[in-house]
Amino acid sequence: MRSSDQTSAPTLRVTIQDLRAARYCLAGVRPWFRRHGLDWQEFLETGIEAERLCATGDALVDPVIAVAMTRETKALALGLAETRKPAPSLASVSATLEAGDGQ
Repeated sequence: MRSSDQTSAPTLRVTIQDLRAARYCLAGVRPWFRRHGLDWQEFLETGIEAERLCATGDALVDPVIAVAMTRETKALALGLAETRKPAPSLASVSATLEAGDGQ
């Protein structure tokens, strides 16, 4: 692979929001991650590269990757892809709510 190929497009990351948008049952996704040797907590905090999901060979990843691609396409069209901040982690949202700052 040429170095210019490596920098031509950012890596697509699938997030928890993509799973929810694809209407996946989170109670089933967590064991799925464990079965495929993927770190659930890391996924919640930073998402996961679509390529890693594809590498599982499981067709169940296709719909959620399609959702992530649609999200990225919309963000690029709106000029938001370069400037958007990553979604807050579940842990940080929980801590905020527990502290009473989320009201």
